[in-house]
Amino acid sequence: GPSPGPAEPPQDTSQDSAAIPEDEWIRTGAQYTAMQRLSMTMLGQGPLLNHLAIIMDGNRRFARCHGLQKSQGHLRGFQKVGEVLEWCRDLGINEVTVYAFSIENFNRSAEEVAGLLRLARQKFDRLLQELDRLRAYGVCVRVLGNLQLLPADLRAAAARVMQATSSHSKARLNVCFAYTSRDDMAHAVSLAGQAVRSGLLLPDDVTPRLLDRCARTYLSPGPPDLLIRTSGETRLSDFLLWQTQFTCVHFVNAMWPDFSVWHLMWAVFNYQRNYATMQSGLAALAAEEADDDDETQSDPQRHQRLQAFDKFVHDQEDAELRRYLAAET
Repeated sequence: GPSPGPAEPPQDTSQDSAAIPEDEWIRTGAQYTAMQRLSMTMLGQGPLLNHLAIIMDGNRRFARCHGLQKSQGHLRGFQKVGEVLEWCRDLGINEVTVYAFSIENFNRSAEEVAGLLRLARQKFDRLLQELDRLRAYGVCVRVLGNLQLLPADLRAAAARVMQATSSHSKARLNVCFAYTSRDDMAHAVSLAGQAVRSGLLLPDDVTPRLLDRCARTYLSPGPPDLLIRTSGETRLSDFLLWQTQFTCVHFVNAMWPDFSVWHLMWAVFNYQRNYATMQSGLAALAAEEADDDDETQSDPQRHQRLQAFDKFVHDQEDAELRRYLAAET
């Protein structure tokens, strides 16, 4: 859960963001100061995280503070993602999950929502233009959320990206779009209910661990180790609530477009400080899962049902993506 971290790190303005190719998702050649490189080396001596989740908050306030339109604030926020993904790669973080658009964001003004959806189309199309780079780095891109709430062309753009990168296995980028945890869990319960009604599962098969297999994050190797929220807000805004039982939560006062590599390294340091406490909880959970695995292995019929259910979940998503692609054509 939330843990108070050390004071904020000193701000560093030595990196010239104007020199960065702002429209790229997968970037190379980040310039670090000697102190930043030393800090990254020191962090590398401690326990490193595999999965980082980010609530990218503060784009609108950033725009207001700089006299910009809201759309410009959101654009600067999208541009920041590419920078942060490169920093994560250099720190050895193999999976990043970003909260790009909440279902609650549909309640904003029609003009702002339209601008956000238009920007998302451009960024998903840009991902496809970087397919060679995604392939070289082995990045699998997943768009997680209730995509039925999106316009048909945006659903198709997301489906194209997921289809084109589905075989990549070295790193993972999850873009939560039209997402909330409540919707995610309603989706999971609906899938489990369909399976029980059809006879694929028995009611006793529905456990918290089975619901893990139904959540939109079901393909992730593990839950987030660290969750960062920017802008100074200290709440989780219905983001990955089911998945973050033993996640270190770190709040940053900077607005998302102002997020720096120092902020990221400070958050990783805070994760390392809290590592032992989190590991004790994870060990208890792993013991429960091991007991559940033993029980499943001793019941061949249950084992077969769960295997069939995993295939059912995958087939449901695959059929959904094909529908989105077909609707575009």
